Amino acid sequence: MTGRILACSPPSYDAVVERNVMTPLRDGVRLAMDIYFPAVDGRKVEEAFPVILCRTPYDKNNGAAEARFFAERGYVAVRQDVRGRYASQGVFYPFAHEGPDGYDTVEWIAAQPWCNGKVGTTGASYCAAAQSALASLNPPHLAAMIPIFGPASYYHSSMRHNGALEMRFFVYAFNMAASSPEAMANPALKAALTEAYASIWDWVKAYPIRKGETPLSLMPSYEQWVLDLCTRAVYDAYWKQPGYGPLPHYDRHADVPTLYVGGWYDTYTRNTLQNFVELSKRQKTAVHVLMGPWTHGGVGAATAGDASFAPDGGLSDFRAVQLRWFDHWLKGLSTGLERDRRVKYFVMGGGSGPETGTKVIHHGGVWKSADAWPPAGTRPVSFYLHAGGVLSTQAPAQEGATTYCFDPRDPVPTIGGQLSAIPLPAGGFDQRGDSRFKFCKDQLPLCSRQDVLCFMSEPLAEDVEVAGPVEARLWVSTDGLDTDFTAKLIDMIPPSPNYPAGAALNLTDSILRLRFRNGFEREELARPGEVYEIRFELYPTANRFAKGHRIRVDISSSNYPRFDVNPNTGGPIGVERAYRVATNTLRHGPGCPSQIVLYVAGKD
Repeated sequence: MTGRILACSPPSYDAVVERNVMTPLRDGVRLAMDIYFPAVDGRKVEEAFPVILCRTPYDKNNGAAEARFFAERGYVAVRQDVRGRYASQGVFYPFAHEGPDGYDTVEWIAAQPWCNGKVGTTGASYCAAAQSALASLNPPHLAAMIPIFGPASYYHSSMRHNGALEMRFFVYAFNMAASSPEAMANPALKAALTEAYASIWDWVKAYPIRKGETPLSLMPSYEQWVLDLCTRAVYDAYWKQPGYGPLPHYDRHADVPTLYVGGWYDTYTRNTLQNFVELSKRQKTAVHVLMGPWTHGGVGAATAGDASFAPDGGLSDFRAVQLRWFDHWLKGLSTGLERDRRVKYFVMGGGSGPETGTKVIHHGGVWKSADAWPPAGTRPVSFYLHAGGVLSTQAPAQEGATTYCFDPRDPVPTIGGQLSAIPLPAGGFDQRGDSRFKFCKDQLPLCSRQDVLCFMSEPLAEDVEVAGPVEARLWVSTDGLDTDFTAKLIDMIPPSPNYPAGAALNLTDSILRLRFRNGFEREELARPGEVYEIRFELYPTANRFAKGHRIRVDISSSNYPRFDVNPNTGGPIGVERAYRVATNTLRHGPGCPSQIVLYVAGKD
């Protein structure tokens, strides 16, 4: 995976561009696209080519280099501003229109004389969501896809997350408003929205916001979107629109060759593998997935936060990966792709550890391949939480419970992890207070907090490799009507000269809002003191816990500002202003065997 991947189509053409070609949609709105054509001697070649489309809210001009790359290799490359952004008409309400707008765009392109009837799509993040949205409506001329860092369901683990709000999209709305066409055309509006984004941490602390009381009220569609995200807490028809992820539409999803691309420290890790697993069951055409040790937007990087995965974690030429996929499926060239296994994933771990004199943690790792996810040869293993902070594969023999107080006014700060669209560094970090992260009050390890319950294995006698889903199964109670429970999986690296206490490298985490313990279609407040079994998924991962390391699981009730803070009152979500301290209890015993389930690989 580290070497240059040879693709079939050489750079045989020049590229010329026609700008701001307007695409008509079914409701009369027109979207602007730039079309990059293969050319010879400065003149476009008058023949039909396969087309590669990217639909973006981030200015179609920003992708010129990639578009020229494809045009020079015998594709027509199209970049389009989505509705209400940059040169396109209409009102921008994020994600909602991308299904029908994308369908209409694909079919309009396919009818043009410069298209041979095959349209492929690519793009990351919002651009991946736009691909999945149009594919959920199954346009006849969609022929191949590469969604990079994209959703399966924005409700379940992207905008909202097991009932909580991912604060990154609250921040995202302020940022997008400041770059809107309306702001660009009105200096006073631009100044007001830019100032608001510059004060974003103050607005985060002011959450929940109310209609008309923030600068977003100057942009009504942006404000309404944020209010909807914050208050639409139940999984209903709103969240089942194609723009919010393909999960409700898998059975009618376009059956086209698809390469999903994700990263272990991406915000869409769970989504990427869910799409791969579910569509692999349904599609007749190829579905592949590529999972690296990457953060959101960091395809090919060999670092994620302070964690280094050199030398093998990098990917030198991701465009060659894309080109090979499209050459195979849009041009029918012999690329050898048919010999590839369907899953390529990076197993983190096994590196030399912390680097003396720096914060760098050399975690290392290797690429592996498989035919399915989780890989064959892995099996689910329960690691039980015991009294005294012990983590063991042995079930507990004695009843026990650990109680702590969760104060919403003093939440556990986010230290890295699966972050994006929020001004905090993503990736792997030693889990201790750090000035790079907002809301840290000191430099103490997070496990020193009274509201963080830490469970550790003994030092491992041999390597333990995990690759697959991660699930928390906890037995809990609270003294109120609602609260949250969080879980975090950590690789505990032994002490070294630079880290005398060792390093606690975060791998994956998640959260569950207790009122959604029985499903996301309804809210069901808790009975104070009643014990509940709760189950929730962390993001999947692949990591080798090296000999001498420890496996650690942290349980708490907040991870802020990654997730919004539960006020613990049971009041309406996204509206409640009052707070209360919750007394929460985690139980661990034969009758209440709290555990984390990891997929452990057998020995090679």
